[in-house]
Amino acid sequence: MNLNLKKNVLCSAVLVACSLGAVSAQAAGTITFGEDKYVSVGFGFITSYSSVEDAAANGNDRSNDFSLNSARLYLSGSFNKYIKGMLNTERSGGGEGNIEVIDANVQFQLTPEIAIWAGRFLSPSDRANMAGPYYSSGGGGGYWANVASRYGWNGGVIGRDEGVAFVGSFLEDKLAVSFGAFEGDNIFRFSGVGAQKESSAAAAAANADDKLMYAGRVQVAFWDSEPGYYGTGNYFGAKDILTVGLAARYKADGAIATSAVSPAVPTAANSQKGDYSSYSIDFLMEKKNVGPGTLSLEAAYYDYDTDKVFLAEEGDAYYVGAGYLFDTPVGWGKFMPFVRHQEFDADSNQKTERTDVGVNYVIEPYNALISAEYQKTDRSGSGFAASARGETDAILISLQMQF
Repeated sequence: MNLNLKKNVLCSAVLVACSLGAVSAQAAGTITFGEDKYVSVGFGFITSYSSVEDAAANGNDRSNDFSLNSARLYLSGSFNKYIKGMLNTERSGGGEGNIEVIDANVQFQLTPEIAIWAGRFLSPSDRANMAGPYYSSGGGGGYWANVASRYGWNGGVIGRDEGVAFVGSFLEDKLAVSFGAFEGDNIFRFSGVGAQKESSAAAAAANADDKLMYAGRVQVAFWDSEPGYYGTGNYFGAKDILTVGLAARYKADGAIATSAVSPAVPTAANSQKGDYSSYSIDFLMEKKNVGPGTLSLEAAYYDYDTDKVFLAEEGDAYYVGAGYLFDTPVGWGKFMPFVRHQEFDADSNQKTERTDVGVNYVIEPYNALISAEYQKTDRSGSGFAASARGETDAILISLQMQF
């Protein structure tokens, strides 16, 4: 296998940590100025050690690398109980030292049940994207490795987008509904398929329209409620959860490309446009007092479509996972073994599978977490070059902290 492919496991871990949802850190400090007036400040990071099969420079030995996967600054504030705001930053796309604004928005709380969000934020999508690396079941970036849940990878500015959304929570937070309109100009930003923006020469040559992207999510909680728009992928034994969510998004002429033969000279003959759409269904069950701890089960299914413009970015995907958090502390924290499997079967005849087996050491949920896991990634199908097919294994040890 070539060196670039071998490093994809590590790159996935880095991009994963940079790609998905951020909410205000649990441990953030707050300065109050009066009733319902405050500013909250916090920061978080994920750092890791990884060893990837055959990823050393000679192509035969394992790599050994320490990485700063993610570094975030959190700012939030409130004018009153009706108007709140958020400003969060992140290292840009796994880059070295580049800081990018990922959240910059205002939330107008019209009633206790209904809010309007405006600015840059996560558009309604699957649980994986709405929770993100810091609020998942661990593993230094959760289970998003650009395999099944592709919204963070292809969701715009590290999973975010500019737009406006209706956010509602009803029936004592048992029913959550969100939908909105977004720019959708960077849907395939990190995918490497060479997508073009609506303002590009390729878009003009293909006679593409400048349309908005529409996105929505409906979530039903059958056991304990799940309040909030930005969510979590695991409650670490704090609740009994049985929740199902449905999400969809659509953008007319959302996939624009030029021929790989002559991409520098876009014409009607070598430019292509198509509609982008996706939908998903996700499930989370978490039950306390199952033996000496808490059992969690997850599953999700995805369908992606680009009107045949980017065959490598359309197809079916699924994810399944399980974890068990032991109630009895050992030293500073509790142990949580987990296993996850995800698969993406692209229309380009490229099949990618990844299985993770590991254990979390949960010192403080979301804020202090150490994870160790073994990852195996398998790529098959004629869409991959012969040298790119086969299995790659990696060992990842990560530390997540939020203050």
